[in-house]
Amino acid sequence: MKFYYRCTDCGAKYASDLIRYLCPRCESEQVSGEFQAGALETILDPEYLASLKKQPVISPADFLVYQLPNAAAYPVGDTPLVAPDNLRKRYGFPNLFLKNDGANPSGSLKDRASALVAAQALHYNEKTIVLASTGNAGSAMACAGAALGLKVILFVPATAPKAKLMQSVLYGATVIPIRGTYDDAFKLSIEYTQRFGGINRNTAYNPLTIEGKKTVSIEIFNQLGRNAPDVVFVPVGDGVIYAGVYKGFSDLLYAGLIEKMPQIVGVQSTGSNAIAQAFQSGNMLAIKKAATNADSISVASPANGRMAVKFMRAGNGWATEVSDAEISQAQVQLCKEAGVFVEPAAAAAWAGFLKDRERLKPSQKIVVLLTGLGFKDLGAVEKAVVIPEAVEPDLDAVINRRESGE
Repeated sequence: MKFYYRCTDCGAKYASDLIRYLCPRCESEQVSGEFQAGALETILDPEYLASLKKQPVISPADFLVYQLPNAAAYPVGDTPLVAPDNLRKRYGFPNLFLKNDGANPSGSLKDRASALVAAQALHYNEKTIVLASTGNAGSAMACAGAALGLKVILFVPATAPKAKLMQSVLYGATVIPIRGTYDDAFKLSIEYTQRFGGINRNTAYNPLTIEGKKTVSIEIFNQLGRNAPDVVFVPVGDGVIYAGVYKGFSDLLYAGLIEKMPQIVGVQSTGSNAIAQAFQSGNMLAIKKAATNADSISVASPANGRMAVKFMRAGNGWATEVSDAEISQAQVQLCKEAGVFVEPAAAAAWAGFLKDRERLKPSQKIVVLLTGLGFKDLGAVEKAVVIPEAVEPDLDAVINRRESGE
């Protein structure tokens, strides 16, 4: 498939014959304290996109620039679109859906990006992939590495949830915990690649991380009977998932498969709200410190903030902020009323829907994107759960417990 890269900031175009990361011109003019500049958009051949309209069936793979030689070895995608009856009735939205991407191989949407970066590595006969992560991207890339025979070197903040680190170690990745933030790990991983080689999978730094995540939009389109939703709620940290969701629907639009873009809502924690602030103010400034229990969206200087804000405005979307308390409540509600257990970052999207539902129309098709499985961070729900004390193995003891209301 023909494609090229375009800088989201200056518009410069770059051929796809080499592995590329940021726009060198914008990277060289980076201003300290501002969002990373020079992230690249992947632009597909318009004639190819137009040809897809003639196909009776389309697949997410039809929109990807590289293919895995054996996709069944790492079967990413095809995750459930849940129709939550209880929540639909409670809030009066009969066309509400939950896209549960925790059903991916490593338990998060980030398997989508890892699959495409793995395909890129195999295309270039490169056996080592390097990245930084707070957990999900690392475990996803480690999972892909195990399935596809690639070496993965992962830099993580030492404070990342233990379950996510255990995943990566079990998958066989070389895990290097850092006494610092995600931003510190990000910088160190780039330095490592520059010195020792390998493909860098860092979010937004490698443009294919955005491109891989767009497949979730193609799936939603298919699952809705070849229709786009009206509104999509997306949890936002570094802005890559937001940009990926937008890019997927944009490709569908350019292919003539949908008539208009959905509104995409970026949901951030009030303690990690750099993109929400940038959307409101127009200033692409990092915040001093990100502090939220939703570790997967805890980012002070979002690597793809500029592109996310650009797409948010172009698509008539908006940003909303929710507190950690609202995220925790949303996480518990999804469990109890929809039977879906997600991690806090994913629950942020549901909290965003609850906060913004008065500006929506009940007739609209609403999709809430749930990006990660709850078992990845059990520590986040420990305070919300009380395990009952044991009783004697006697029915009278059970009856007494029930009658006492304990």
